[in-house]
Amino acid sequence: MDVRQLEYFLAIVDSGGFNRAAAALYVSQPSLSQAVRTLERDLGSALFHRIGRRAVLTEAGRALIEPARAAVRSLETARASVASVHALRSGRLDVASMPSQAVEPLTSLIRAFSTRYPDVVVAVRAVFTVRDVVDAVRTGAAELGLAASGGPLPQKEVASLALARQRFVLVVPPGGPFAGRAGVACEELAGQRLIVGQPGTGMRAYVDALREQGIAFAVAAEIEHRVALLPLVLAGVGLAVVTEAWRDLARQAGAEVLDIEPATALQVGLISRHGPLSPAAAAFLETARTEALGHHPRTGTPGHP
Repeated sequence: MDVRQLEYFLAIVDSGGFNRAAAALYVSQPSLSQAVRTLERDLGSALFHRIGRRAVLTEAGRALIEPARAAVRSLETARASVASVHALRSGRLDVASMPSQAVEPLTSLIRAFSTRYPDVVVAVRAVFTVRDVVDAVRTGAAELGLAASGGPLPQKEVASLALARQRFVLVVPPGGPFAGRAGVACEELAGQRLIVGQPGTGMRAYVDALREQGIAFAVAAEIEHRVALLPLVLAGVGLAVVTEAWRDLARQAGAEVLDIEPATALQVGLISRHGPLSPAAAAFLETARTEALGHHPRTGTPGHP
């Protein structure tokens, strides 16, 4: 067994078939098939059921995914460490981020990191829950993750660096309900139409908690694609309860942003695996530590006076 065979195996898993994996890897389909057959022979078990052009994982194949990703990630870290002994001159850093935190603080973190290391590509993968972030980092699908939690940040399976706290705010259209105000009591959301996130997200957990407190509101839309959030608000579909990561972007788009009282916040943290990190990941983590020192104690947002 060698790492090249594991890379081929993971490419088939991620692309869903031998032909697409071969095209993505720029190798011939027969060469790819031969490498997988050799891997299956070494392991003594079939990894895929070949059904036409589809490749369906066997039970053994499913069991191999996590250790294969860990092995490939470890080799990539070793290669990067050797190639970047003196400076980060190239490379790629995979970061898994929840949607709102991809607005902030990820934008500020990438800006600071890219200023110092302009030749390193930061690739951001979208995930939606803290569990998704932990799994992506733990399995090696990403080396770092950005998460926001209503409780303590995870520490057992991964390491966590607390960055800031982000309170919940209300985004309203100009001239809409509560327009012109600086804040709104959570009880005033009763009777309003709200745009909510999908189950498992922080913004959904917050509004679900309001409903449990007896604050009755209507759900105008449930969205997974956060890119639709501001257009829906500005179109008058409903009001959105989000974290203040959206504050500046929402105002620039023409919406108004109100603090919700009493203040409720999520803890935002950068997640990394236990053990050695690649030079790029270690540098990004250090950048995050430096940036966190400049956060305003109320909002946790860089740059606020």
